[in-house]
Amino acid sequence: MSPVLAGFLQLLALIGVLALVYIPFGGYMARVYTSPKHLRAEKWIYKGIGANPDAEMTWPAYLRGVLAFSAVSVLFLYLLQRFQGMLPGSLGFSSVSPAQSFDTAVSFVTNTNWQSYYGEQTMGHVVQTAGLAVQNFVSAAVGMAVAVALVRGFARSRTGELGNFWADLVRGTVRILLPVAAVAAVLLVAAGAIQNFSGIHEVGQFMGGSQQWNGGAVASQEAIKELGTNGGGYFNANSSHPFENPTALTNLLEIFLILVIPFCLTRTFGVMVGSVKQGYAILATMATIWVGFTLLMMAAEFSHHGPALQAAGGAMEGKETRFGVGGSAIFSVATTLTSTGAVDSFHSSFTGLGGGITMLGMMLGEIAPGGVGSGLYGMLIMAVIAVFIAGLMVGRTPEYLGKKIGGREMKLAACYILVTPTLVLVFTAASMALPTPPHSMLNPGAHGFSEVLYAFTSASNNNGSAFAGLNANTDWFNTMTGLAMLFGRFLPMVFVLALAGSLAGQRPVPATTGTLRTDKPLFTGLLVGAILIVTGLTYFPALALGPLAEGLA
Repeated sequence: MSPVLAGFLQLLALIGVLALVYIPFGGYMARVYTSPKHLRAEKWIYKGIGANPDAEMTWPAYLRGVLAFSAVSVLFLYLLQRFQGMLPGSLGFSSVSPAQSFDTAVSFVTNTNWQSYYGEQTMGHVVQTAGLAVQNFVSAAVGMAVAVALVRGFARSRTGELGNFWADLVRGTVRILLPVAAVAAVLLVAAGAIQNFSGIHEVGQFMGGSQQWNGGAVASQEAIKELGTNGGGYFNANSSHPFENPTALTNLLEIFLILVIPFCLTRTFGVMVGSVKQGYAILATMATIWVGFTLLMMAAEFSHHGPALQAAGGAMEGKETRFGVGGSAIFSVATTLTSTGAVDSFHSSFTGLGGGITMLGMMLGEIAPGGVGSGLYGMLIMAVIAVFIAGLMVGRTPEYLGKKIGGREMKLAACYILVTPTLVLVFTAASMALPTPPHSMLNPGAHGFSEVLYAFTSASNNNGSAFAGLNANTDWFNTMTGLAMLFGRFLPMVFVLALAGSLAGQRPVPATTGTLRTDKPLFTGLLVGAILIVTGLTYFPALALGPLAEGLA
């Protein structure tokens, strides 16, 4: 079988499995967030944290819950790393430096999982499991909670209440993430991923020296890192490491885990607003962009430029032979169009245009299908922008799902889409202008610029993947990427929840013959066009200096 055919068959198999679970899983998540009942385990958690899960919250109260929980999480994870040397199960590793502890704590709490360290040489079992793995669950649950709050803003009327953050957080963790991750972890162990708490082992002599590996609860962390679109690896090689991702089958399973919740949340959205067709329209937009990017990536990486690539069946540098070009291309697009950041190949080794595709996927705002929760609310913000553009073209007050999109709503949506590009471009410009940061670049010229641009694109969009040619473990990059992750995560949430509160307080507007049908293919096309045009106008100059210059050279 040719590598190209194998890649396409993997893509078709993935689409088929996602289609099978779309309706049941999306409907289940809708029931989770609308059920009036609480599980016994959930009641114990509410009692432990002193929360009343039945008390409705306005958007400022909901936001305070998000920020308070995240601030406590950052502090806890920071202290856990700083005191690692005194903890049991530390494998002899010392405490993590202050700058790197801050960067890592912010990274995992913001669902970014940016790693400027070697996982197997820095973090012991306690930090990995009690710190990083726990944040993989709850940071994903926070994103889902904010998305559900925005959906309630569209679904409700003449009220300022958006639900209860603590109930949404706990339900997302207990009823959705935990059971699915548990099943996935068992499948990964059965396929060869490791799951233990063993120490460091010397495995052999290589080139005059010894090679050492430590064990860990790898399969369980791998499952939630993909399911929660987190991305941080137990090992530095991430999902290209055979302990994390042993076979081509587990590679496909991990891609499925990355995509399943973001895609199925569109069904949840349709059910909660009372129109599954609206969910299908958002799904169609996400799927169009995802399939398009995947095909472009395959074309870029399978392109044959000389006898070496012809013999290898495509651009194999930096890719695992277990997965090949096709599996690596699908994985890279899945992780950069979501907020996952996991890698099974190294993006710095991709062709110039292939590396540009990974960057562009993040620059879209990671909305196709995007991160767990963040993909849905990012796409709904773009839907608001699209109906506003349509309203300008026909001279009507724009409406979406029976809610008027007025000046306040548009200001909030505009602020949302401006936050991330500002962070990316300002931090990249500062890094290139100052004398010291460019010394971290492994390569000169356009590729070196791409390394820095990729780093801040990844951090600001809460992705976490790296171009793998940048030494980011410096005070500058640890601090600046940490700030980019914080602002890139929580500033957009402020605008999302404020928009949700504004929409929830409105009186529904009845549909008329002049109302734009947002459940039709025409709107899907308009939404895809708006996303690509807004992103292109924002980032094209920066892309021209990096991946485009390299790819066209």
